[in-house]
Amino acid sequence: MTRISGGRAAAAVAVVLGCLVAAGCGGSDDGVAQPNTSTSTSAAPSTPTEDSGPNTGRQFTADPTIVGAHPIPFTSWTRLADNRIAVNFQTGSPECYGVDATVRETDSTVTVELRSGARADAVGRMCTMIAVFGTLEVPLKAPLGNRQVLSAA
Repeated sequence: MTRISGGRAAAAVAVVLGCLVAAGCGGSDDGVAQPNTSTSTSAAPSTPTEDSGPNTGRQFTADPTIVGAHPIPFTSWTRLADNRIAVNFQTGSPECYGVDATVRETDSTVTVELRSGARADAVGRMCTMIAVFGTLEVPLKAPLGNRQVLSAA
């Protein structure tokens, strides 16, 4: 086995450290405008499909205390009664994640803004990263009738 001389070893270490520093210092102070990577959108509400079958998702209860709430879309909805619908969505494990909803009703539409976030009692707790198909019942102020159901996300 051959030994590397002290000077060569020091030079090799200096080169490796120099490369790491150069890679870590990839700033963009060159005056060039950077692309906007904001995740906020102002897209129009989407139209989920009506599901005439029974709800197949895990039943969630609205939780207004969720932490770090962010909008999520729902993929379908079900008419439960004249003044109640259920929205179907995907989120994390119900042991760690909760949902809440806000409803805006007009004469022609019912727009549901569904939000997901960490349950207040799960903050700081280890949670499994799994996707769960869930269902949330949403009360309406007026009968649904022929109004269109929209997802705000």
